[in-house]
Amino acid sequence: MNSTRAIRTWLTVDVLLVVLLLVLVVVVTGGGSPSLPPAAATSPSAAPGTPATSPQVQPVRVRLPSGNIACVVSVNGAKCVIASITYDPPPVEGCTARTGHVIVLSRRGVAFACERGPAPKVLEAGRGVQTLSYGGSVTVGDYTCTSATDGATCVDGAGRGFRIARASWTRIN
Repeated sequence: MNSTRAIRTWLTVDVLLVVLLLVLVVVVTGGGSPSLPPAAATSPSAAPGTPATSPQVQPVRVRLPSGNIACVVSVNGAKCVIASITYDPPPVEGCTARTGHVIVLSRRGVAFACERGPAPKVLEAGRGVQTLSYGGSVTVGDYTCTSATDGATCVDGAGRGFRIARASWTRIN
């Protein structure tokens, strides 16, 4: 009788271990929990579908995979720099220097900056600048920038902002 009881105990333990192993395999391979869509990511790790664990409050610097656009997103707004443009740069009141390569979104709205010196080189955006994968987003405070194969889009909580690409820029109202 003791051997039958021992066999049942071992069989129960084996079944529990197999079930535990199956659960671990499902979790490790990604089937254990649903992931958020790429636009919901709030960190520049930009692994599409990576949810944030806490609201981002520190400024985040990212560049798009093309190397032509880099953005800084902070609680005060978003600023993107584009190295190569083919659109006609918009005039900036009171500016006699270059325009069109730096665009800013803040509480005051969307504006291009008056640039001094040569056009920026985004590929050399500096150390610690992460690449924001196409389809990925970064949100800091009320501002979100999204990376796409055809440029970057930055908006505030009300959906106002801009879209910038090599060939054009658009104000989003």
